Amino acid sequence: MVEFTTEPFELDGFPEHAKAARRAVDEAGLAVSVGPFGTSAEGDAEQALAAVTRLLRETLAAGASRISVQVSVLEGEPEGPEGGDMQ
Repeated sequence: MVEFTTEPFELDGFPEHAKAARRAVDEAGLAVSVGPFGTSAEGDAEQALAAVTRLLRETLAAGASRISVQVSVLEGEPEGPEGGDMQ
């Protein structure tokens, strides 16, 4: 699972960097859930890692000044390629 937020926050609209982040996880095929303090997306390890790479590149290019990302391995899910830890 990937959890992320992008800044700067804009109260009057949906900033381009937030749109880029959402596009990255949607197009990676992850299941997305938007919450009050961030967005989470779930999928397999390869999907999640590819989405994070794209998310970082595209949100920075779209004007993000800060991106917070947390990647977690969910209980019962493989830990990464060939069963190794993703750290």
